[in-house]
Amino acid sequence: MAKRSNRQLKAVQAAKARKKRRNRRKKRAIILMVEIIILLLLSGTAYVMAKYDKFQKVEIDSEDIKINEGVKMEGYTTMALFGGDSREGQLEAGTHADTIIIAVMDHDKKEIRMASIYRDTLLEQEDGSYNKANYAYFSGGPVDAINMLNKNLDLNIEDYATVDFKAMSDVVDLIGGIEIDVTDAEANMLNEYIGETAKVAGKEAHTLSGGGTYNLDGPQAVTYARLRKLEGGDYKRTERQRLVIQKIFEKAVKMDLGTLNKLVDTVFPQVSTSFTLKEIINLGTAGLKYKLADSTGFPFDRDDSRRYKGASVVIAQGLAENVQQLHEFLYPSETEYVVSDTVQTISDDIMDTTSVTRPKELDREKTEGEETSDTSPGEGTTSGEVDSEE
Repeated sequence: MAKRSNRQLKAVQAAKARKKRRNRRKKRAIILMVEIIILLLLSGTAYVMAKYDKFQKVEIDSEDIKINEGVKMEGYTTMALFGGDSREGQLEAGTHADTIIIAVMDHDKKEIRMASIYRDTLLEQEDGSYNKANYAYFSGGPVDAINMLNKNLDLNIEDYATVDFKAMSDVVDLIGGIEIDVTDAEANMLNEYIGETAKVAGKEAHTLSGGGTYNLDGPQAVTYARLRKLEGGDYKRTERQRLVIQKIFEKAVKMDLGTLNKLVDTVFPQVSTSFTLKEIINLGTAGLKYKLADSTGFPFDRDDSRRYKGASVVIAQGLAENVQQLHEFLYPSETEYVVSDTVQTISDDIMDTTSVTRPKELDREKTEGEETSDTSPGEGTTSGEVDSEE
């Protein structure tokens, strides 16, 4: 008990120190199509009412949702947003969730904050085994994925929305393409995979002649956003995803009603959600008053050099400490939060199983030198990645 109390005390002290830096975090673009979906869900309620039947609707029994004991974030609404790695429009079990986002509506500050969970993060699954975060959706669909997030991160998610990656291709084409600077390495890799993306999207594949500035079409933009087998791996890929969504928004804000109507008619059938029409209306009515705030990635402090059961994984350097930091970011008024026994047990199990421990200098740096550093490990840049806006 004394050991656990010391951990909790250190986590609380680190959390207090980090609060002083929050105001210096930059605004950043959010990941891929998920941001478009949440904005549409929170937009004009009458419009969504007219288009609601186009969604793939999924009913979730509240008894199937599991929440750790004592977890409740009053004054907030938390939801899960997934980007499905689908080849056939399948958005249920059998789909790998390439993008996993926690979206939180702060009803006091009227802000929406988001955290992307690295898909390869090693977390406990529904059956008690350990696997990559995106395995939960593949094995048990959205319910297992929600429960995995709730159990490992002390969340109280009850609803979700999932979008097929094909939707992004359609959106990019509807807005006339997006301008992106592509490196030679990215162009070569894009040309290697563009055929598969275009086939799934039912469109023609157009290769690039090499590095340069291009107005990418739908299949090209999707392929670019999903490039992974390059320097920087999953973190660099998430940076590319952020750039793509940023470019989409630069053009989307100038859409006329006709284009918006085509976009919704095209995208909504590629969205699976558990939100009822009433819930969407309630969220939409409130959401009109909200603004998008900062985004981040999880885990903040991590070891991505390990393999688990033969697969490359991302391992949190102290899951409990990372979860404490996540709550500080997503729920700033939740000042008394301390990780649950469930999260602490999972954290200890991951450490024992993988031998990945939390370097003492991490907490020492964050408690003693954080005020003067904008780039301490896992802090500063959203998702702990290179900031594409700099």
